[in-house]
Amino acid sequence: MTFRAVDLIELKRDGGELPADAIEWFITSYTVGDVTDYQMSALAMAIYFNGMSNAELTAWTAAMLHSGDVLDFSHIEAKKVDKHSTGGVGDKISIPLAPLVAACGVAIPMMSGRGLGHTGGTLDKLESIPGFDPHLDAGRFTRILEEHRLVLAGQSASMVPADRKLYALRDASGTVPSIPLIASSIMAKKLAEGLDGLVLDVKVGSGAFMKNLDSARTLAREMVAIGETSNVRTVSLLTDMSQPLGREVGNANEIHESVDVLRGDGPKDVTNLTLSLGEVMLELAGIEGGRDLLDEAIVTGRALQKLLDVVEAQGGNPSVLEDPSLLPVAQHTEQFTASRSGYVSRCDPRIIGLAAMRLGAGRRHKDESIDHSVGITVEAKIGDRVEAGDLLALVHHNSPDEYAGHEAHLQSAWEITDEAPVEPSLIIERIDASTI
Repeated sequence: MTFRAVDLIELKRDGGELPADAIEWFITSYTVGDVTDYQMSALAMAIYFNGMSNAELTAWTAAMLHSGDVLDFSHIEAKKVDKHSTGGVGDKISIPLAPLVAACGVAIPMMSGRGLGHTGGTLDKLESIPGFDPHLDAGRFTRILEEHRLVLAGQSASMVPADRKLYALRDASGTVPSIPLIASSIMAKKLAEGLDGLVLDVKVGSGAFMKNLDSARTLAREMVAIGETSNVRTVSLLTDMSQPLGREVGNANEIHESVDVLRGDGPKDVTNLTLSLGEVMLELAGIEGGRDLLDEAIVTGRALQKLLDVVEAQGGNPSVLEDPSLLPVAQHTEQFTASRSGYVSRCDPRIIGLAAMRLGAGRRHKDESIDHSVGITVEAKIGDRVEAGDLLALVHHNSPDEYAGHEAHLQSAWEITDEAPVEPSLIIERIDASTI
């Protein structure tokens, strides 16, 4: 059936519900160029203001999913499970998590993204490793997954092309914060991996895209509902992003910290979240043993060896993981110190993430290059006792002029008070099929 784009835009603008066949037509037509950017922008804005019904969201996600290739790994006996994070500052969890869970018998066809704005991207971090290639064709992707039960790659051009076009348009049209459009964008890309299970890490707080618990809960429930409707067991954990994860923010330095986790020597929060998400992934794969199995994979070195093997299979130099001093290093390091004694009551991840981005660790727009050596080491976090002159952070950079322009703003990320604050809980809530 053929529709007119303007009729569907007006229907959604006026609060109506789009039929499934109309949604399929609109997205298919947009993918091939018959529906224009300005027409899709108008529909996205109507969705931003009026939301979507469950039926609309299911149809929209399915149309996005089938706008390109859908992978089939049914010939691989192991259960296929993946993880997705909505993004945060210092969020390197995928890098230790994926090899850890793969070492326990799960197949993980992980497709990750790049950072934009104050949040980092897994692919940017992995590309700190000399030679590492995340751009895999379908044949090489499948061969690596068959051999190692793990791939760490970027999304191919043939997968969910409608989302690639729409995401750039949403960024330019002010419709990125639409929860239905966020949910469908994430889930279409993950469903295209041919998964049996999916765990979602939905960040909440000043360093996340979801600033409050209600919006994070709504997003998590919508994504879980999409997954379950698509016969993919889906669990979401709401996790705290009121301060950076771990001590390292950047790219090469987050690779270093990820290796520390796999050596059993990582920061407590990164390690605990990695293990908690890993337990859920094993649960979705039907593998018993949970935390004990994950701990064993770390203690025996199997998890780290899995990462070494996959990095080598994807063209990277695994020796930099065994000796992280070989990773890129910035030319300059500046010290941030406490101006008074007391307890750290605020360690704002958005300010820290933006500072790292502006110094070169991230990108202001999608075509900007990354300096993998730039980063910030956070030495004092919420609840820590500091004395005047103690280190709050180390800033690693290659641009003294750029650093001078952001020094004062970065200092405002920390607040020190006389009273010890209540430390935030890392894992806030679990949402699954039984709770939506």
